Amino acid sequence: MGRMILTIFVLLRVGFPSSFATNHSMNTDMSEQAILGGGCFWCTEAVFEGLEGVVDVESGYMGGSVPNPSYEQVCTGETGHAEVIRVTFDPAILSYSDLLDLFWEAHDPTTLNRQGADVGTQYRSIIFYKDENQKKAALESIRMAQSRFDNPIVTEVAPAATFYPAEDYHQNFYSENKNYPYCRAIITPKLKKLSGRK
Repeated sequence: MGRMILTIFVLLRVGFPSSFATNHSMNTDMSEQAILGGGCFWCTEAVFEGLEGVVDVESGYMGGSVPNPSYEQVCTGETGHAEVIRVTFDPAILSYSDLLDLFWEAHDPTTLNRQGADVGTQYRSIIFYKDENQKKAALESIRMAQSRFDNPIVTEVAPAATFYPAEDYHQNFYSENKNYPYCRAIITPKLKKLSGRK
């Protein structure tokens, strides 16, 4: 049921600017956050920022040993950081479990340190949990999602560490750069697939 609801959300919202998709009547005092890594953060940000119930999506880095890393440093694969998104959402509209349900649809969680042509530990599939409830939900979500895939899910589940926001030019990258070759070749087809468009 959650998968169907999320597909409808994406169908209704993909293509609109994130400011249009955000419900400004939400009670942001009650918002929660999910931190997810599923390859290039340009892709994952574009998928999640269009959902009803999402307050904000921010691209950044987490999980490594280098403080305040630059994009260039993270791209070396030597910092230990993953490219992640921090999704702030209203749980009264969209649950953490529903976000994870879309997470499995938005990337391939069976490829170790790789999403398509993007290769390296910075592109690993990972869920950073903020508390024990999120950890439990993440592990259960993996168990439930495994039946969708022929190969084993290799997604890491780890406690959240310091979130380092990515540089300004990475934020809202797809919505502001839809004609960029990577966006046209990778992100637009992915969004159309998720929305059920032909």
